[in-house]
Amino acid sequence: MTSDVLQGLELPTVRTGFTRGVVARSLVRRIVAAMPVQLRQPDGTTFGAGSDGDPVLEVVRPGALWRRLEQHPKIGLGEAYMAGDWRAAHGTDLAEALLPFASRLGRLLPRPILRMRGLVDRALPTGTRNTLTGSRSNIEAHYDLSNDLFAAFLDPTMSYSSALFDPSRPRAGQSLLEAQHRKIDAILDRAGVGAGTRLLEIGSGWGELALRAAARGADVLTITLSSEQQALARDRIAAAGLSDRVEVRLQDYREVSRELDGPFEAVVSVEMIEAVGEEFWPTYFSAIDRLLAPGGVAVIQAILMEHDRLLATRTSYGWIQKYIFPGGLIPSLDAIREVSGRHTGLQVTQVHAFGADYAETLRRWRMRFLEEWPRLEGGAFDETFRRMWEFYLAYCEAGFASGYLDVAQVVLNRPSRDRLR
Repeated sequence: MTSDVLQGLELPTVRTGFTRGVVARSLVRRIVAAMPVQLRQPDGTTFGAGSDGDPVLEVVRPGALWRRLEQHPKIGLGEAYMAGDWRAAHGTDLAEALLPFASRLGRLLPRPILRMRGLVDRALPTGTRNTLTGSRSNIEAHYDLSNDLFAAFLDPTMSYSSALFDPSRPRAGQSLLEAQHRKIDAILDRAGVGAGTRLLEIGSGWGELALRAAARGADVLTITLSSEQQALARDRIAAAGLSDRVEVRLQDYREVSRELDGPFEAVVSVEMIEAVGEEFWPTYFSAIDRLLAPGGVAVIQAILMEHDRLLATRTSYGWIQKYIFPGGLIPSLDAIREVSGRHTGLQVTQVHAFGADYAETLRRWRMRFLEEWPRLEGGAFDETFRRMWEFYLAYCEAGFASGYLDVAQVVLNRPSRDRLR
């Protein structure tokens, strides 16, 4: 894995041969001229509108940074951080440094330049399409890295999705464990899960939702494409004495049979739609519709972006897709409504958004990851990997803190006339 990452960080030579990054340097200087940040160069000179107390970004290798940004604007910034071409200055938090940029995404460059994005945008790789085989490969690339890696920074529930904090109390006084339980319980409550409920979970994680549903008396089928997740989830469920109520299956959502496995009174799916791919959104919602019993309820927790940003970015290749979630795409709420309405008998009836809680969740994950890094370092987890994951967590945190991204629990029901069929 380390060698693959390093190969991806080789300096670009094709499109920057004539300019050698001069265009990117000029654009960056224009961008930060009106932003509350300082960009400090190796000779000590700075540019940007930031003043004392504002984030400071240190350029370590200017030539390499500008060339990466010029070659791949959506990928180069993260690759440059991974390679050590730039860093947050001492006393500057990385997520806080990225926040001013996240707040202005879509407005960083003048429209004439944005219209030329096709010259540098890369198309999504066909090899990461979320077919039956492609989905398994994409999931394994991230979730099968190591259970020890995820255990190092997640809370004891091993929940790798946004927590839900109690808005009536300061977040600082709430543990992540408590907030993750609150999130899971909110999903189960909205899905009406209780004693005797037949529940399907699409995307097992490491089994915490299935555990809490089984503790309510539900019978659970939970599916995953990660063998690492399946093994640990089974161990945790057995340790809780709930193996008779929970089956953890290595299976694609498209392969679950209504006749053999269902129907289900409730279907839940927590931050799994982001791994489905736009091409297969109709298939995903159709599967939920097909597997639900009459009167059943579906609840999905989904990361969301505004619809205009989805339309602008859905066909181009970004850093997150290259290094973290191959095949991934964040939907908009409009897209969820449109696809589910067009291809199923389901309708969105409730939306409960809590994006600020995801920013706090990611901040805690990042702090814990950095604290635990000395224990993880070695073998496949080298310094490039550390910078890659630090950037990933900070980049996402800034996205939620700025409001560019959101997360919501979305409830889908059938209209009452369908329940009479």
